[in-house]
Amino acid sequence: MSSRPTVSDLLRPLVDVTDRGLYDCTTAPDDSPVGPADLISWADHIAAGAQLAAALKARLDPAKPPHIGVLLSNTTFFSSLLVAAALAGLVPVGLNPTRRGAALVGDAERSDCQLVLADNPDLVPAGLEAARIDVIDVESTSWATELAGFAGTPVQFTDVDPDDLFMLIFTSGTSGDPKAVRVTHDKVAFPGQMLADRFGLGRNDTFYLSMPLFHSNAVMAGWAVALAAQGSIALRRKFSASGFLPDVRRYGATYANYVGKPLSYILATPARPDDTDNPLKFMYGNEGAPRDLNRFAQRFGVIVVDGFGSTEGGVAIARTPDTPAGALGPLTDEVAIVDVETGLPCPPGVVGEIVNPTGRGWFRGYYNNEAAEAERMAGGIYHTGDLAYRDEAGFIYFAGRLGDWMRVDGENLGTAPIEQVLLRHPDVVEAAVYAIPDPAVGDQVMSALVLLDHAEFSADDFSAFLAAQEDLGPKQWPRFIRVATTLPRTETFKVIKRQLSAEGTECTDPVFAICR
Repeated sequence: MSSRPTVSDLLRPLVDVTDRGLYDCTTAPDDSPVGPADLISWADHIAAGAQLAAALKARLDPAKPPHIGVLLSNTTFFSSLLVAAALAGLVPVGLNPTRRGAALVGDAERSDCQLVLADNPDLVPAGLEAARIDVIDVESTSWATELAGFAGTPVQFTDVDPDDLFMLIFTSGTSGDPKAVRVTHDKVAFPGQMLADRFGLGRNDTFYLSMPLFHSNAVMAGWAVALAAQGSIALRRKFSASGFLPDVRRYGATYANYVGKPLSYILATPARPDDTDNPLKFMYGNEGAPRDLNRFAQRFGVIVVDGFGSTEGGVAIARTPDTPAGALGPLTDEVAIVDVETGLPCPPGVVGEIVNPTGRGWFRGYYNNEAAEAERMAGGIYHTGDLAYRDEAGFIYFAGRLGDWMRVDGENLGTAPIEQVLLRHPDVVEAAVYAIPDPAVGDQVMSALVLLDHAEFSADDFSAFLAAQEDLGPKQWPRFIRVATTLPRTETFKVIKRQLSAEGTECTDPVFAICR
């Protein structure tokens, strides 16, 4: 295969495959065995993609970009749309269902969507019709009838280039409005092929996908890997911590991907003596809590590989065998930590921004957002907007987002090191650190915590715990602790800190002042 493959290249060997394919994890009762009748073969699935491509093209204005908004769960239909994109040059636009109303309509408009496909009418915002964007309920009888009119459409691949647009995927928007990232064919196909080769995955492997397919992690580290390996896919409509291990066992999953908190959620389920009795070999993802990586590997007998990256793809950091616990990985020629104001390299222990000093890496730009793209590529280097510091040996430690940067008593602080300290408390399950205004000047440190069931919070006891943490500086102490039952999150499990900051101490959860 070419060093710059396309998604079409990954699909071609699967056109006639009948003994592997896709499983819909929601179609069978949880305790029922899976048999050949539950499998949608690759041959049938790709044929369905050709049928879908023909039906959608009949709806599209050829004079406009062939962009199709997606408000879909992880279903085989969503995968069919990705196949249709590879066959016919359509461009799925992964709309984030956590967005609502005018904000979501604006995302669809800015990304030039002609249509929006949805499987839950409750997620469809009012205003799309006024914006002249048609909505198709893909589970309606009328759409089934329309689609049936294109049955038997032959499978044909449109000529595509590795640089051609395959999808638009929005950033999480945790610290501002999300931006539509240009995802080209090679940006999907290359990591798919790379990960399949790296882990030695092949036709006998089954890939468990429960992360949302509108997000880059699921497409690049899940769906594309399955295509490259020519294995099978088990699709879970929505992630379930309690359903994870039963699904893995039922479908014989050997590989799964994650982003953010799923490892923590699965580990929070009751442990069983037979947890290691499962077929899973590899768990690959990013942004897993450092303390959970080894715990998950040991409990379930699986190799966990956690990397660092973003939807944009400008910087990638991979752990090496000698990477210390809690570190992202080593500095490379394509990764540097620089002073936010001067752009000069930061010495060990000093927090700065992670950049790619060689250029844009895999960043292919934003769609219809030249200002944001120019900011990302200021000075001809790629700026991640992520904070980190390095140790003397050159290993990188995450320190939060640039948008999380707090100015406390004249000192710039990142949130991630504080969160890592708070997570050491035996009763703390989740921790989010964020800034609230200081009555005098600058910021105060506040944290929202989720505790173990039945745990009670004591401000005095927590102060004593903080005092015992030798690596927690005096300016890093949380001034207020919010004890919550849940934290506001995106569909990809990232905490929406701007919401927590806006609520401050005026929230419905109990808030405790913490004294030193």
